Amino acid sequence: MTAKTPCRMYGIKNCDTMKKAMACLDAQGTAYEFVDYKKAGVAATHLPDWAARAGWQKLLNTRGLMWKKLSDEQRADVDETKALALMAEYPALIKRPVLDTGTALLVGFDADAYAKLK
Repeated sequence: MTAKTPCRMYGIKNCDTMKKAMACLDAQGTAYEFVDYKKAGVAATHLPDWAARAGWQKLLNTRGLMWKKLSDEQRADVDETKALALMAEYPALIKRPVLDTGTALLVGFDADAYAKLK
């Protein structure tokens, strides 16, 4: 990744994990464009592509507060179709950040994987 071809980082601005990821990219001089998928409403249009590239299981954040707020019925028998519908309706269910480099899709923050973007 060069400074002329920025990555696109999707997430929610006030998330602590997002802040760590942004600080990491800033520190290594990796250019990126931030897209707040709650405000921009782009999650639903990107979810099928992200699921194909990374797997819906990796995208679905079952550890966060939003997952716990769902009803037992909503959390039951989750398959790809149901997971994508839930993530489209509740973008906070998408694991953050989602970093699209154009070739790779990194879901969640992994400092080692981000370091390889240099």
